Amino acid sequence: MFDGIMLGLSTVLDWNNLLYVIIGCFVGTFIGMLPGLGPITAIALMIPITYSIGADSGMILMAGVYYGAIFGGSTSSILINAPGVAGTVASSFDGYPLAKQGHAGKALAIAAYSSFIGGTIGAILLMVAAPLLAKVSLSFQSPDYVVLMFLGLTAIAAFSNKGQFLKAMMMTVFGLMLATVGIDPSSGTERFTLGQADLLDGISFLLVAMATFALAEALINVTRPEKKDVKGINDSDTPQIGSTKLTKEEIKDIAPVIGRSSILGFIVGVLPGAGATIASFMAYATERNLAPKGLKEKFGKGSLRGLAAPESANNAACTGSFVPLLTLGIPGSGTTAIMLGALIAYGIQPGPMLMQENPSVFWAVIVSMYFGNIVLLILNLPLIPYFAKVLAMPKSVLTVMILFFSLIGVYLVSFNTFDLFMMVGFAIVALVLRLLAFPMAPLLLGFILGDMIERNFRRSMMISDGSLSFLWERPLTLSIFVISILVLLFPLKDFITQRRADKAALKVKSEHAS
Repeated sequence: MFDGIMLGLSTVLDWNNLLYVIIGCFVGTFIGMLPGLGPITAIALMIPITYSIGADSGMILMAGVYYGAIFGGSTSSILINAPGVAGTVASSFDGYPLAKQGHAGKALAIAAYSSFIGGTIGAILLMVAAPLLAKVSLSFQSPDYVVLMFLGLTAIAAFSNKGQFLKAMMMTVFGLMLATVGIDPSSGTERFTLGQADLLDGISFLLVAMATFALAEALINVTRPEKKDVKGINDSDTPQIGSTKLTKEEIKDIAPVIGRSSILGFIVGVLPGAGATIASFMAYATERNLAPKGLKEKFGKGSLRGLAAPESANNAACTGSFVPLLTLGIPGSGTTAIMLGALIAYGIQPGPMLMQENPSVFWAVIVSMYFGNIVLLILNLPLIPYFAKVLAMPKSVLTVMILFFSLIGVYLVSFNTFDLFMMVGFAIVALVLRLLAFPMAPLLLGFILGDMIERNFRRSMMISDGSLSFLWERPLTLSIFVISILVLLFPLKDFITQRRADKAALKVKSEHAS
């Protein structure tokens, strides 16, 4: 391993490759900030360019674009509630409230530090344990994915405020329903397409995310012009971006969160098909469930933990997704699927023999991730005050910008005007639901997990001849299933404790009254 790391260092430290790392990170960060233009589009555009610079440099450049886009996607999520990429949706849950409270600088700084540490931990784990983790990811079968997705759905409680669990459940079911639109993966028949050919491929996650967050936020700004409590967004307010410095107490508070979320994100990223989006949602839900009661109530209202968790998890997951790509030849996400095609176009076959046959490519990509994270931190930290000045724009201008980038972002992905009409329809529905205090995050969680649950559940039922015995036939499946049940029952502990406290208080009050 040491020889491989030295080979990777010698490759990356070539001035040409260092330049490609910087270019990739810069381009990725810029593209990540623009809603809709995610890393898949950027890397697809980069492939023709990389043919002329060789496999080593090409993979370094594309890897830089990949984690640069995730790193930069948090900026638009925090400042204007318009996630630049799907993996940064969870960052908006607390990042945007922090920006509205006048702490945009601090929110962007936490995102930068969390992303850097998450990516660095992911790179170290990738160096040390890539071959071993490849075997672990291969051991996952359809039943394991079913219970893992069920574990993800138990996070519903994390996205609901006190007394809103039923609303969160309803939104999750709504998301699962939306995920069924399109072609049935088993029979090939149309489902809920209403005769529209444009719905045969299903509904885009980007479309739903942009409609429920960015576009709905713009509509709320339009319908509530008299609102004057959002600092830095309204015409009459003095722009407030806040300090980028973190206190010792804040660092002490988020440090363990970043560590846990980075490891969790990396593990989720290793699993083929999971990716940064699921990792960020799971990290957010985990930290909310682990938080003490006083801090738990801050989630969704500007919690530092709620921002640090998904930011560290999504960058670690990006790094983890390279494990199945490089060691097994299996893409861990849509972006790594594009990179798999690029490797094959170079004449390189990813898989177990890549480390022996093309060690320079294998180790150069891994080592470049560490340098890329340093470059991203250096690029982004000095620019935070300039990014945050977006909040100083008049509310009318900012609303128009959100509308423009949301609609253009979705259109540039599909080049289909039907998606724009559907997006506006979703935004109007989301506006009504948000005004009725329905949480949007469970809808996205159900939508993300719906397709994976359906596909793997059907395979599992076929394997077990229509029986649910697959839930306990394998130790790994049973272990994850038991953990899911425990997580689901965990909120009951707080409920029972609160009921007992209320009864005791009522008893004391009645005794005093008598």
